Amino acid sequence: MWSDLLDSLTPAQREAVEHLEGPLLILAGPGSGKTRVITHRIANLLRHGVPARAILALTFTNKAADEMRARLERLAPGEPVWMSTFHRFCSRLLRQYGPLVGLRENFTIYDSSDSRNVLRRTLDELHIDAVLYPPERIASAISWAKNNLITAEHYQARPGHPLGSVVAKVYPAYQARLLASSAVDFDDLLLHVASMLRESPETRSALDARYRYILVDEYQDTNLAQYTIARALSIDVPNLAVTGDPDQSIYGWRGANLRNILDFEQDYPAVRVVKLERNYRSTKRILRVADTLISYNQRRKKKGLYTENDEGQSVGLLAYATQRAEAESISAYIAEGIRAGRRRPRDFAIFYRVNALSRSLEFALREEGIPYQMVNGLEFYQRREIKDVLSYLHLINNPRDDNAFLRVINTPPRGIGKSTIGRLAEHAARYQHSLLDAARESGLIESLNKRAAVAVAKFVSLYDRLSLMAAAPVEEVLGHVLSESGYQQFLRESEDEEDQERLANIEELLTAARQFDENNPGEGRLETFLEEACLVNETDAWQADDDRVTLMTLHASKGLEFPVVFIVALEEGLLPHERSREHNELLEEERRLLFVGITRAREELQLSLATYREFRGQRRRTVPSQFLMELPRGEMRVVEPSWNDPAWVTEDEMPWEADAPETASEPEIKLPVASGPISTTPLTTAAKLHGTETAELPHTSPDAFHQGMVVRHPEYGLGKVVALSGSGAKRSATIAFASLAGQKKFMLAQSQLRPAKSL
Repeated sequence: MWSDLLDSLTPAQREAVEHLEGPLLILAGPGSGKTRVITHRIANLLRHGVPARAILALTFTNKAADEMRARLERLAPGEPVWMSTFHRFCSRLLRQYGPLVGLRENFTIYDSSDSRNVLRRTLDELHIDAVLYPPERIASAISWAKNNLITAEHYQARPGHPLGSVVAKVYPAYQARLLASSAVDFDDLLLHVASMLRESPETRSALDARYRYILVDEYQDTNLAQYTIARALSIDVPNLAVTGDPDQSIYGWRGANLRNILDFEQDYPAVRVVKLERNYRSTKRILRVADTLISYNQRRKKKGLYTENDEGQSVGLLAYATQRAEAESISAYIAEGIRAGRRRPRDFAIFYRVNALSRSLEFALREEGIPYQMVNGLEFYQRREIKDVLSYLHLINNPRDDNAFLRVINTPPRGIGKSTIGRLAEHAARYQHSLLDAARESGLIESLNKRAAVAVAKFVSLYDRLSLMAAAPVEEVLGHVLSESGYQQFLRESEDEEDQERLANIEELLTAARQFDENNPGEGRLETFLEEACLVNETDAWQADDDRVTLMTLHASKGLEFPVVFIVALEEGLLPHERSREHNELLEEERRLLFVGITRAREELQLSLATYREFRGQRRRTVPSQFLMELPRGEMRVVEPSWNDPAWVTEDEMPWEADAPETASEPEIKLPVASGPISTTPLTTAAKLHGTETAELPHTSPDAFHQGMVVRHPEYGLGKVVALSGSGAKRSATIAFASLAGQKKFMLAQSQLRPAKSL
């Protein structure tokens, strides 16, 4: 069987898979099967007797880790190899080794908005003007320092830099607040582990011995902290295998250091280098366009990309009069392909450099009745109601979490105002208590009047009741939080339409909790659920099976592929971004970003720009992206605006003529009909097209019950569902009855409960 698996690999892939001992650098071009190589290599290590616990595979997104895990399960069922993102791996290490850096095992991970709140409170405490020194700039400076392994104690401002002097004051105070709350921000996860490995030789040596074979995917995206962690774990046993492509390094703004992969051979002189140059994804024309573009970069390792796929149709290069014309033309083309049965909505993706460019595209897709999904997995967890509810869970898990306490103490409103919270904060600071501990002593705080002290005491009582549920299934904990806190009732009784949408979002969170419970049986799961919620990636919300057009940024498109790709707004200031104008390294990264977008396309690719674009409140005439000058015109189909303002003068230069009159009509550009295989599964109903097809559940099914539902029991009468857990025959519900029966728990499949509305 194993020989058959090896036979399916190319010679280059097989060379990488069969390399066992010593460092390995796999230079993998786009669509070259690197995930296949990684998983086959792990299976080969297992086949040679390497224990699963001795192998560690690290990547950058949860989806990539899940994909690797699923593929390995097919190759080597039941082998529990640890496959994780860097941040999740570091989080798990800190749960075990946290005391070495001053953390408790139940520490909270703050997302960017939470850490920004802590930073603002730190600025207030230090009496620093947030207008003169914006929190965003200070946060960026602290993040840069952490990514470069500069701790608060060692940060020094450069002479003559006022902001640096402020950061030197804020950084230590901010870090002290985090530690007092037993909390970390994203950058701390890496910084703490890197510091621990550097300062504790015994821990480093033990982990080096434990993880004898380390594989790092997307190595070109590692920053100094990630580089340090991978190096530290590969000193005694240097079996470090990294996979990456300098041409796809697009996260310099996050601290990614391209030198990590460019200098790998200097770090490990005994390294074996394997190049994966065959592309399995794109047509020849698309690949030639991408290869020509990226050849203009200097900081790279040259590869000879090739494919045995079809020649394919020409790459479209279209110039529109306005972004509205651009959006309408793209939407019309998508709609025509769907109606003709050649394509499904999920076959199409539209990429842009910044999220602000999505508005006109969304409008045009809605006008055509085309279902679409916006890819931003972070967005769901940034919604107010989701952060409110999760803050309750964070406080249950970590009573020292002051940030969570501040968010929930008066949510929903309990008559606890800012002055009361301020007096609690003063008391906490005076005695070095957490805010929750200060709240427990509210009756002893002289500055609090009786009404305020009673309101705070009631909140503490609520917290104590909820904390007793900490070991229950997460869906059940959530249900009790929503019911006992009054949060769900508060939204349900609101006349604000947005609050009804918030209720729907909470239902979605309950569904996520239920799925988590099903995948993670056992007790003590709350901490893990919160960790997963905090470490969500941008593309985690993207559903490949959803029959919807995908809209996403070019950065988010990394690692994905689609039959048809549109890349819009190839204009100076947008792509390349205006920040790269005077910095060649940034310009090269922008070129790599376009390269990544182009190589997501399998069969069709269209690049476009608009002569006029409304952006940031201004209507302006655009300048074509300089990258368009670098594309091989022989591989492309160029379409100009239909009015008298030619986009292309010669093959070598593309200046626009004088400004067109304001009354110029918008062009009517008909894109060529796509060639290629016809879909054998056309859409048959409008419900399917709009993603509204649902199956009605029988009213007696355990799955028909939901949080907050009014139910009837033949003995206890009317009640309300306050918590749910489990699924199928094991699904249970806690019901709060209006009668003296109080709360009771039922196994739904065996109970006589029925939804009240059906009786």
